Amino acid sequence: MLFSSITFIYYFLPILLIIYFSISSKFKNLILLIFSLLFYFLGEPKYIIVLILSCIVNYFLSRLIYKGKNSKVYLLIGIIYNISSLLIFKYTDFFIYNINNLFKINIPFLYIVMPIGISFYTFQILAYIIDVYNKKHKPADSLLTFMTYVCLFPQLVAGPIVRYSDIKEQIIKREQSFTKVSEGIKRFVIGLSKKVLLANVLGELSKSIIEETLVASWIRPLLYTLQIYFDFSGYSDMAIGLGLILGFRFLENFNYPLIASSITDFWRRWHISLSSWFKDYVYIPLGGSKKGTLKLVRNIFIVWSLTGFWHGASWNFVIWGLYFALLLIIEKLFLKKYLDRTKIIKYIYTLLIVVISFLIFNETDLSNLIYNLKNMFSLSIPFIGKESIYYLKSNCILLLVSFISSTPLLKTIVNKVKETKIKKLINILEPVIYILLLILNTAFLIDGSFNPFLYFRF
Repeated sequence: MLFSSITFIYYFLPILLIIYFSISSKFKNLILLIFSLLFYFLGEPKYIIVLILSCIVNYFLSRLIYKGKNSKVYLLIGIIYNISSLLIFKYTDFFIYNINNLFKINIPFLYIVMPIGISFYTFQILAYIIDVYNKKHKPADSLLTFMTYVCLFPQLVAGPIVRYSDIKEQIIKREQSFTKVSEGIKRFVIGLSKKVLLANVLGELSKSIIEETLVASWIRPLLYTLQIYFDFSGYSDMAIGLGLILGFRFLENFNYPLIASSITDFWRRWHISLSSWFKDYVYIPLGGSKKGTLKLVRNIFIVWSLTGFWHGASWNFVIWGLYFALLLIIEKLFLKKYLDRTKIIKYIYTLLIVVISFLIFNETDLSNLIYNLKNMFSLSIPFIGKESIYYLKSNCILLLVSFISSTPLLKTIVNKVKETKIKKLINILEPVIYILLLILNTAFLIDGSFNPFLYFRF
């Protein structure tokens, strides 16, 4: 079940909220857990046992880790258990495919369906048991508390990767107010609008442009870059908004990454919870940048190979990770100091690099990837065709709104206007605008059939 679905918005969520706000505080976690498991069951019924078993195993392992005796052994068992689960469910057929090709044999595929969100909740649990081992926090006081943390449906299937230390106090006792609920509803509607009104439409547009011209070769990955940004950041906005409605405050996961001034800056802004996870649990334990240039290069390659592989069981994701590793090394050792001296070039450079990266990210067929990359830099194909001109003219408003919405410009304007004399008028109009946006989103969802969520496959 998607957040951007009629079933969720008008059936699942209202029923949950009616019950949630009607009961005593001591039962709220139980209701949240029941509805979170129901949410997961409706999307992936046969794999709910994997999630529940993972919660039970890691809850008891964390308590054994915290006791101190043989804690390193129990931590190792936890890491092996969680990573093995991820590898089995997500990568088994990928390994079989590559073994078959390498040794010219024919091991049959198992066709294991990947449980939704396993990449996210596995990393969340790994962070939890490692932090318990490092005495950054105590284990959860009960299995109910721990399962509520892991299974909390707003961030269960696609993040952000929420750490227990950031919300442990909120799980035990959280303040709920009209202000939080209001803020959460607005954030949810903004995320829903990004997903339905921008990401879905941009996705359909990118599939419509099929001509082979230089302009089309760049437009398609640019549209996909915008699509996946609005798709994933929109989902994060909805998750954060739902969290606020329920009394939680999750950390931000995106900070306008498409206006980044370097690739280093881009990864401080894009999927922040994943970047910080790899930094804290892989990069820094390996020594980070403090043990010489060779180890810096090694650590970056390790982290970004893993980051690419985390995203999917396909070689294009590994290439995507190595692509960023190489660029980050070049920036840290040489290029960054020159980029910082420029005013516009650094932004153009970053956007071009990011657009190319998402072509790699999107194309699982390596022969198609090479072909499309060649076209992007080819002088032997036509510069532009009638199809590209038609689609650019027909969708100029969509593209303009998308570009503006990927920057903080709208937010800045709204905040400035709220400081003027018409503040009271804006406060009256704001709820009306959000209601109209919700109605418009609903109309698009009823009328449209194209409503994927790209990060569900990761």
